Amino acid sequence: MAFTVCVLTPAAKRDTYVASYIAGETPVTGHDVMSEMITKHDMPQRRVIAWFVNNYTRPLDWIVDEDATVEFIPTTSPTGQRIYKRSLGFILTIACARVLGKKAILRHSIAESNYWEFEDRAVTQADIDKIKLEMNEIIRRDSPIVREILTIDKARRVFQRQGEPEIAELFVRANLDPVEVYRCGERYGYFCGGPLASSTGILRMFDIILYEQGMLLRSPNSESPEEIPELKLEPSMGKIFFDYAHWLQILDLNYLNKLHHRVTEGRIQELILIAEAFHSQRLGNIAEDIASRPVNFVTIAGPSGSGKTTFSERLKVQLMVCGKTPVTLPLDNYFKEREDSPRDETGEYDYERLDALDLDLLEDNLVRMLAGEEVITPVYNFIKGMKEPGKVIKLKPSDVLIMEGIHGLNDRILAMLPDDKRYGIFVSPLTGICIDPHNRTSTGDNRLLRRIIRDYRTRGKSAQVTLEVYPKVIRGAKKYIFPYRSRANAIFNSALPYELGVLKPYVEPLLHTVDENSSVFSEALRLLNILRFVPALNNDGIPNNSVIREFIGGSCLDV
Repeated sequence: MAFTVCVLTPAAKRDTYVASYIAGETPVTGHDVMSEMITKHDMPQRRVIAWFVNNYTRPLDWIVDEDATVEFIPTTSPTGQRIYKRSLGFILTIACARVLGKKAILRHSIAESNYWEFEDRAVTQADIDKIKLEMNEIIRRDSPIVREILTIDKARRVFQRQGEPEIAELFVRANLDPVEVYRCGERYGYFCGGPLASSTGILRMFDIILYEQGMLLRSPNSESPEEIPELKLEPSMGKIFFDYAHWLQILDLNYLNKLHHRVTEGRIQELILIAEAFHSQRLGNIAEDIASRPVNFVTIAGPSGSGKTTFSERLKVQLMVCGKTPVTLPLDNYFKEREDSPRDETGEYDYERLDALDLDLLEDNLVRMLAGEEVITPVYNFIKGMKEPGKVIKLKPSDVLIMEGIHGLNDRILAMLPDDKRYGIFVSPLTGICIDPHNRTSTGDNRLLRRIIRDYRTRGKSAQVTLEVYPKVIRGAKKYIFPYRSRANAIFNSALPYELGVLKPYVEPLLHTVDENSSVFSEALRLLNILRFVPALNNDGIPNNSVIREFIGGSCLDV
């Protein structure tokens, strides 16, 4: 074997080791290559869980028999963390089946942990004790997790036999033949998000906590790679998750195969109307709550791709229905001039930081508005990278100023407003339909798909460019947005149960344009693998004030 080794710096997108492999007479696996690099090239012993082979994500037992560029994936990376969680979830399903005879179902994510339930009863602490004991034994044995390729008819029989008909049905819906599955002992698993760890031994670090009717499966994160991080639960968030899950259960929309049923039954328009009515009802409740208080300022925050602008415009209408006079003020208009904008560690402009906003000007404008003065507010020209004169605002005593932006709940901005006259709202897609009992679409993926479409449609940015900057957006949200979520008086879940089907025809062609040599190629493939199970829906029946119109176009609002 022969290798040319280099170390990627953080500026090169992924902090990992890369090797150029020149094929010899004997094919090699990731384990072989990693062992060679540790021995000959002094690569540190890191918790490597998988590898990229020519930018394709592969398990470590993947065999390479031709020249290739390979890159190792540590558990500390975003890709590594997803693989770790998928693999750990597989072990949990095996343990539940073995010691309890129960089918474990993945519902959603809470506090960076995956929430699992049983179909027929609540989870108990005694259940968790048995599950943890069995999981630890599986991990102690370092059992192999073997990738297998099955014909579609065999795969269907396997999963039907395991009591997982929802997974078997999706193989048919996606016309998936053959099917890539993973086996640990006698148990099979299917995971559309990518590969699993090649054995269970690396999954030593985990915990399970009893929560509501189910359990939280916990694992390390990038900030806490060597231990389970402190659990930070927000009761208000938990209520939204469970209320929405209950609503989906009533609609019989727990899994994607049920969305396919809606298509074949000709009931998609009905679903769209119900989902949009649900949004209108929640939005109306928030408006009534605001109108019942002596509020003059409403601050709206949420991560990129949440639909904050549509929400603020619809809230404006609802407040008018309640007899208020609202005025909107996008915080993005207060960005500093481009040459004065802060830069990240790579030297690129960082618009996720709070100090990317001209806070002095914002505070000056708000003080003058509070005093009843007429204020010329700015509008930001994103092409020129500078502020220009915008609309004139003069607040009457009964008017409501709606301020919308990713930092709308930041303490620095809230401090500019009187406590008794402000109302905070956090907006984000928080839930969605699970693909099947063991695969879910994350809210981060949901926002990303929305943003890819909007960036291309309104800013001329390719999917590749959006994917390249998105890790920075996620880091910014974790640091500057989510910590302030608890400041909100209300939380609005902007997810729509039908939206993946509407986004699919727009985003699939864009993802196919990502260069195979790009550092984000594997991420594009991951998203495409998820979308293959989603039925494509047209947008004809979607109201023109829907939050999804902010991204696909056709909105009647100023978004």
